[in-house]
Amino acid sequence: MFRILIFANGELPNLEAARALLQKDDLIICADGGVRHALAFRLTPNILIGDLDSLPAGFQPSAQTQVLQFPRDKNETDLELAITHALTLAPERVVIVAALGGRLDQTLANISLLAARNASLLRLDDGVEEIFFCNEQVQIEGRSGDLVSLIPWGGDVSGVVTENLKWPLAAETLYTNKTRGISNEMLGEEASIKIASGSLLVVHRREHLNL
Repeated sequence: MFRILIFANGELPNLEAARALLQKDDLIICADGGVRHALAFRLTPNILIGDLDSLPAGFQPSAQTQVLQFPRDKNETDLELAITHALTLAPERVVIVAALGGRLDQTLANISLLAARNASLLRLDDGVEEIFFCNEQVQIEGRSGDLVSLIPWGGDVSGVVTENLKWPLAAETLYTNKTRGISNEMLGEEASIKIASGSLLVVHRREHLNL
């Protein structure tokens, strides 16, 4: 699988949990200050993109890093630029690391970036929580006891069917003004979700980690 790993400039609650996300053949893109996380894991970015106003002091990209610099006055965040560029490379999966936590406005905007693009390819993940969208069917990989929350996005979601969750849903509707889908639990290492219509935000929290 051709996978791209994007480092954003947000917070990582558990460095070792985040380290477990790394795969040997990942193409590494850093959104501006996200380069600090790549450096913490001793990774050389393949691509550095953004207005470059948040780079660590004294950092100089190596000759192996392609630098795509944009003006500071722009309409997109550095992460949006990174995602847009990543999708031009035709990956099979894009994992966005350190895009959760910190500023709430940035977190919400980052989730919206997934919804507006090819949601089946994109996931936000910090090693503790992963966030992605279900527009038809998705599989969740984790452990028994992990928390899974299902949140309707942009409207009600109908025909929701779950397997291997503690409180199952059988062709039911999740409403935007209700919290029924919050804090379900995995019963094993895999769970599945299917929907008939709508867009469902899935939040998977790995409860087995020692934070």
